[in-house]
Amino acid sequence: MNEAPTYSDIVDAAQRLEGHAVKTPLLRSDALDKRLGKALWFKAECLQKKNAFKYRGAFNRLSAMTAEERARGVVAFSSGNHAQGVSCAARELGIDAIIVMPFDAPKVKVDGVLADGATIVSYDRNTESREEIAAAIAARDGRTLVPSYDDPYIIAGQGTIGIELAEAEPEFDAMITCLGGGGMCAGISLALNELAPQTRIFGAEPEHYNDHQMSLRSGQRMKLKTTPPSLCDAIMTPQPGELTWPINSKSLSDVYAVSDAECLRAMKVAHKELGVTLEPGGAAAMAAVLAGHLPDDVKTVAVVLSGGNVDPKIMERALHDS
Repeated sequence: MNEAPTYSDIVDAAQRLEGHAVKTPLLRSDALDKRLGKALWFKAECLQKKNAFKYRGAFNRLSAMTAEERARGVVAFSSGNHAQGVSCAARELGIDAIIVMPFDAPKVKVDGVLADGATIVSYDRNTESREEIAAAIAARDGRTLVPSYDDPYIIAGQGTIGIELAEAEPEFDAMITCLGGGGMCAGISLALNELAPQTRIFGAEPEHYNDHQMSLRSGQRMKLKTTPPSLCDAIMTPQPGELTWPINSKSLSDVYAVSDAECLRAMKVAHKELGVTLEPGGAAAMAAVLAGHLPDDVKTVAVVLSGGNVDPKIMERALHDS
């Protein structure tokens, strides 16, 4: 499958993931509903394997490989959550994995990859290209390169979240999720467009990584000129994906930019009201909702909590300083 994914690819992915991925719960809070004047349902992908939605796409990609491809192994590049998704799926399927990760990747994510038995190749994100490093490893070993979002199998795997949302009891007016490369949003969009077309799609991204917001408003795929530091390491992408953008450009109703401070506040609220741990990037969609960005006529909302692999010091900061 080298072309853009379709809804049927998501159905295939759901079959591959059956018995492997967690069908994550929808969490509720009467206090938040009252405060925001909406019925909010939080899709807790922070409770997925490896504490992030990335496992879905990674397992779908690796499980679709041939025996010959599996024998040669895989290589991926990621700051953490995709890395852990690939390392976990590789361990379960008996595939050797090399993960290219930045030197400054959160320790919790590095430890998660090493615990699965994968090999880490570190690089400097300011001076080196992770894409070039991974491509060289793939060429050297004959490994399959597993992208973090611009891959039809990855997009289809993340899209299984959309099937679960469509099968849930409420009919959602809207769904909002974080945006990095846009793979999860694209997959969910394909599923909801097929199964629940009344559901409007919204995105949230870090204020200095608002490439989807810029692209949506300009009508063309934009690339950021600067990439400053952010606590949202999981979604610090400079440009929407080549495969994901054509899908998201049609499905997104709007995109909201959120600050690090708003993400820390969302982490604190999620811990208090929902009893879950989020990382800053995994809290971006919730941060946008808490900031009141969604339209007034949107009343029943699915909010994707996309990841919970957070450095303890950052969590401490969220709980006590935000």
